[in-house]
Amino acid sequence: MRRSAIAGAGAEGGAGDVGVGALAEVDVDLDAEFQAYMAARWPVLVRTAFLLTGDRFLAEDLAQTALTRVYASWRRVRRADDVDAYVRRVLVNANSGRFRKRRVAEHLVAVPVDGRSHVPHEPIAQRSALMAALAELPARQRAVVVLRYWEDLSEREAASVMGCSVGTVKSQASKALARLRASAVLVDRDSSAVQSGRKEPE
Repeated sequence: MRRSAIAGAGAEGGAGDVGVGALAEVDVDLDAEFQAYMAARWPVLVRTAFLLTGDRFLAEDLAQTALTRVYASWRRVRRADDVDAYVRRVLVNANSGRFRKRRVAEHLVAVPVDGRSHVPHEPIAQRSALMAALAELPARQRAVVVLRYWEDLSEREAASVMGCSVGTVKSQASKALARLRASAVLVDRDSSAVQSGRKEPE
């Protein structure tokens, strides 16, 4: 309604109002561009948010929060060298903000937000064990694992998203992998896999 009114004023007014009408057209174009970007990236953002939070509805809220912040600065963000990297940074920061404001109890589950595995041939048991082990990691270590191994970012890219040094990413990744290797959930899964793979004595 507001954009239509502005555009109408520009069309019906004198020469001095042409700039207002042109500005309204630019705003509409920016909105359309943002809507297209949001529609294209929404599934990926929600997936990343789900891996960070472990909750389907919280993941959607987190993705919406990130996109709302991006929309407010879209005129500037759209000119960034890597828009996706900027949006990921906003998403990770929004998630980190949850922990700064209050202690958050989390329960990560094995089923992704769309009910399907994003790795088509990944066994359900393995995915379940990995998600449970991921839930045991501190938020910062989990973010590093998600960015490095799910999003497939380089150490430098992950550092940029998290707003920290490459050395911090390396140390957090090392600690996270060590904890994952020692995770009772993964150890039990591997033991079960070995037991189930053994042949019964004849």
